[in-house]
Amino acid sequence: MESVAALVAHRWDDHRPGLWCEDTVLSHHEIAAGAAARAALLAELLPPGAAPHLGVLLDNTPEFPLWLSAAALAGAAVAGINPTRRGPELARDILHTECALLITERVHLPLLAGLDLPGVRVLVTDTEEYEALLTPYAGARPDPSRARPADRLLLYFTSGSTGAPKAAICTQGRLAAAGRSLAAQFSVVPDDVHYICMPMFHGNAVIADWAPALAAGAGVALRRRFSASAFLADVRRHRATYFTYVGRAIQYLLATEPGPADRDHALRLGFGTEAGVVDAAAFERRFGVRLVEGYGSSEGGAAVQWTPGTPAGAVGRAGPGLAVLDAESGNECPPARFDTAGRLLNGDEAIGELVNRGPNPFEGYWRNPAAESERRRDGLYWTGDLFYRDPDGYLYFAGRTDDRIRVDSENLAAAMIENILARYEGADAVAVYAVPDPVTGDQVMATLAGEFEPAAFVAFLAAQPDLGTKMAPRFVRVVERMPVTATNKIHRALLRREGVRCADPVWWRPPGESGYRPLTGGDAEGPLVSPREALPGCAARDSNPGPAD
Repeated sequence: MESVAALVAHRWDDHRPGLWCEDTVLSHHEIAAGAAARAALLAELLPPGAAPHLGVLLDNTPEFPLWLSAAALAGAAVAGINPTRRGPELARDILHTECALLITERVHLPLLAGLDLPGVRVLVTDTEEYEALLTPYAGARPDPSRARPADRLLLYFTSGSTGAPKAAICTQGRLAAAGRSLAAQFSVVPDDVHYICMPMFHGNAVIADWAPALAAGAGVALRRRFSASAFLADVRRHRATYFTYVGRAIQYLLATEPGPADRDHALRLGFGTEAGVVDAAAFERRFGVRLVEGYGSSEGGAAVQWTPGTPAGAVGRAGPGLAVLDAESGNECPPARFDTAGRLLNGDEAIGELVNRGPNPFEGYWRNPAAESERRRDGLYWTGDLFYRDPDGYLYFAGRTDDRIRVDSENLAAAMIENILARYEGADAVAVYAVPDPVTGDQVMATLAGEFEPAAFVAFLAAQPDLGTKMAPRFVRVVERMPVTATNKIHRALLRREGVRCADPVWWRPPGESGYRPLTGGDAEGPLVSPREALPGCAARDSNPGPAD
């Protein structure tokens, strides 16, 4: 098995341009030399006996990949620190991962003010003091012999939607193997340029963008923070050929003003998650770039690889060991059934949790045995993600298990309802989630960014043949812009927490009524739930699925 340290050292004496960021250009050789200098400094600064961990609290600047490479050479591990975290939560991330060293920049120093970080030394990259510390090591050469494939390299945090974020472990061997695999899958060559606009504290940018570029000897172009308006200009300027995305990034790009030069670029591929079939098709029509939706659990326990012939909307065929199981019974879910338009008809029985019943490379969570036990149950790896499979074995993502909504003892997948509501003409973005209901367990609430016209929405719902009788939203919150996390994913935890009592307009369908009307303060103080009535014109679920409670 190969180490990331070996991949870094292999770039020594490669004087081609290898990194672009704003006005900075570094050759592959300069990156390897800079990594070697930082690895030597790291060896001096880490206290004896301490865990060889460093936190990196940086935007996407050259220092981020330099310290990733340095940690690999030194046999150390990097914890990517999320700059949108604040106060005790931020301190908790740094202390939980036992970072003796924190690499940051002046723009983020206010985040650290007042935090109690015992034993943590802070290095500020854009200062004279930092340059002085590096100067004695300017002649260092990369030595990969100090690192092993089994060494920890990444401690990257999961989203933390159901509690404190968990730090997933990724070793050098797993990251190098992922880089090699993706480089082969997408035919990455040394002349390619990977545009890294997703935050590097997140696994997507490091595993799916930086690692395959490193493995293939390709260049990387960094954007300090994602910008939809600057995307095309960056891609053209750096002659980028590949990029990754997460969450709402594709919708933001599609929302920019179209222009005659939208296809004037070298970009050939985007790889990521949660773009959706409609947006992926619109992106290819406008920009001429194919988007490949992939799936790999953050922890590495399961992955689905796209191959030619994968149907639209699917992420790939289920490989050996992968199955969609009902979490309660442990039985395999039946295959999905579709109508002639490709719409799922039996989501209630076909959707289950993706489970790996075979060998998997899950390497655990740092200092979190309870979370590890949740993933490893009965000798299987439970991903925490919902899927359904078609009769040919292709898998379709249906959301997180945390996003499941239980109405009248029936389990619904929020992602499936979102896919249906995304067809509504006025919707720029949609999020679906549960709000508590003492009668039915949950009620469906949707947040919609865009234009909402109640009568048109009711007519739209009634026309959707795959909208089950429990799926129609009881509440619709209308926002100008969807709240998102630092990785451009919809901030579902915030939406669930605010519920119907929020500052934005909320429309609701009162008990016994077929249409939506504004939710008033008086409504919010009274009972918002009802007996189980159906919207007019909707038949029972078994005969003709339609919008109803």
